[in-house]
Amino acid sequence: MKTTVEIADPLFRRAKQHCSANGISMRELIEASLRLTLAPPKKAIPFRLKSFGFQGSGQAIQDWSKIRELAYDGRGGFDGNDADR
Repeated sequence: MKTTVEIADPLFRRAKQHCSANGISMRELIEASLRLTLAPPKKAIPFRLKSFGFQGSGQAIQDWSKIRELAYDGRGGFDGNDADR
């Protein structure tokens, strides 16, 4: 079927350049674009978090101030004597 469409000049120029660079006709570009646009949406694959097993009895140090001290040790950060914290 033949039809007439109005396309903005900058978009038309880009489309012609694309066709020229890819060795296709404007008709092929328009038909491919319409097929992509009108295709039924693909079903989204549901996200599944992988199951990871852990061994041991959990966190050995229960004192958060000690954990923070170990995390910042040698990094010039929290020294345990900061009154603002």
